[in-house]
Amino acid sequence: MLNIPGPRSRFCDGMSRRSWLRIGGLGLGGLGLPEILRAEASAPRSESKRTAKGIIMVLLPGGPSHLDMYDLKPDAPLEIRGEFQPISTKVPGIDICELMPRLAGMTDKLTLVRSLTGFLDDHNTHWCTTGWESHPPMPASPIVAGYPPGDWPTIGAVLSRQFGSRVPGIPPSIDLCPMDPDARFILRTPPGQPGYLGSAHAGFEVDAVDRQNITLNNVSLRRLGDRQALLSSFDQFRRQVDRSGFNDGMDEFHRQAFDVLTSSRLADALDLSRAEGPLRSRYGLDREYPEEREGKTLLDQFLLAKRVIEAGARCVTLAFSRWPFGRMLQGDYNWDWHKDAFSEARGTLPLFDLGLSALIRDLDECGLLDDIAVVAWGEFGRTPKINANAGRDHWAKVGGALLAGGGFNCGQVIGSTTRWGEEPLKRPVHFRDVFATLYERLGIDVATTQLTDLSGRPQYLVGEHQPLVELTG
Repeated sequence: MLNIPGPRSRFCDGMSRRSWLRIGGLGLGGLGLPEILRAEASAPRSESKRTAKGIIMVLLPGGPSHLDMYDLKPDAPLEIRGEFQPISTKVPGIDICELMPRLAGMTDKLTLVRSLTGFLDDHNTHWCTTGWESHPPMPASPIVAGYPPGDWPTIGAVLSRQFGSRVPGIPPSIDLCPMDPDARFILRTPPGQPGYLGSAHAGFEVDAVDRQNITLNNVSLRRLGDRQALLSSFDQFRRQVDRSGFNDGMDEFHRQAFDVLTSSRLADALDLSRAEGPLRSRYGLDREYPEEREGKTLLDQFLLAKRVIEAGARCVTLAFSRWPFGRMLQGDYNWDWHKDAFSEARGTLPLFDLGLSALIRDLDECGLLDDIAVVAWGEFGRTPKINANAGRDHWAKVGGALLAGGGFNCGQVIGSTTRWGEEPLKRPVHFRDVFATLYERLGIDVATTQLTDLSGRPQYLVGEHQPLVELTG
C-alpha cells in the first residue's frame, strides 16, 4: 500500500489530522496500482474468444440452509421440514421458500442447483471463490492438503491474469465485502485472493460500508492535495522502487496509475447518490428498516455490484447477510444459524430476495443479463434435523446454489437430494463443475488452459471437471 500524504486539515471533531491518498487497491497487501497495471498489460489477451463479460459472485457466509431456501421437504417430519412452506414459481414444477416471492416470480431467469457438493465442515469460502477444497492453514481453518505452492487463485484473479482490464481505469476483480476484521474472519479466504498468480492479480478491495477511501476525480484539496504534490509523491515512490531494482517501464505504469486515480469512472460507479430514485426503490434503498440494527441493511451491495460490473469490472464479489456482517458470537449476523434458524430466516431471506431479484431484473432490463453470470452460494448446507435450539447445524454432504444470467439455459433445477435432504440423489454437482461452466462462458477452455504455480508446475483450473451441459448445451 502506498500512502501519499496530503495537506493538513481539521475535521469536524476538531482534531488536526493528515489526509492520505491510498494507492494500491485499497488493501492489496502492499501492492501499488502501477504494479497492477503492469501485470494487466503483460497478461495474454484473448478477447475474441470471450462470450460473456463478467461474473457477480454473491457469497452467503456461514452456510445457508438449502432445506429452507431451494429444497424444502414439506412431506418430511416436523423436525426436518421446519416452519416454512414452498410456493409455486413462474416455472411450473419448481418450488422455493415462501419468503422469496420475488425470486419465485423470475425462476425462468434462474437455475437452482439442489445437489451441490465439494464442501468441507469448515467456515471457509475458499471453495466458493476458487472451486477447490484444499488450502493452506488460515485463522480457525486448518490446512487441507493438496493445494499448489501459493494456493489456488480465485476466479477474479484468473480473469485478471488471462484478460487484464476490460475497461481502462477499472480493475478486473473488485471485492465489495466489508473490511471489518470480524467480517473478514468469517470469510477466511479473501474473496479476491490471487493464489499462485501473485498479488498483481488480487482483487481491488473496496469497503462497501465506508467507500470514502476512494479518492479520485472531483475531490477537495483536503483529501488529495494538488496534482503537482501527487506527482511529486509518485516521483518519491519511483526513486524507492528504482533502488529496489523494479524500474522497468515504471514511467508508463505511473502514468496509468495516475489516470486511474484521477478518473471518475470507478468513483462514479461507487457513488450511489447518482442512482435515480426508481432504481434505488427497486433495491429497497428508499425505505426504512426499523427492525434491523440501526435501521441499516447491506442491500446497497447489490446495486453497487451492478454499477461496478457495468462500469467494466470482470468479477465483482459481495458478501450478503443482515447488517452488520460479522461473528454471530459477538452479536453480528451471517448465515450460521445454529439456533433460532427460522427467526433468522424471517429477517434475512426477504432482504436476500429483494436484493438479488433487483440485481437480476436490473441486469436484464439493461441488456446485460446474458453477458453477466450471477452465482449465489455459501460454504456448506445445514443439517436436515433441527436441533434443540431450533437451529440447523453444519452439513457438508450437500448444499444449494442459485445461478442466473451468463447466457445459461435457465428456468430449471439441476440435481435432487434424498428424501430428507441428506445427500445428493440425482446429478451431484461439484463446485468445480460450476467453475468449469463459468470459465467456459467467459472464454477460457478448462480442458487445455494451464497456469503455472510458484514451483513452476502447470496447473489446470478445475482438474478434470467439465462444464455442465444442462447450462451450456
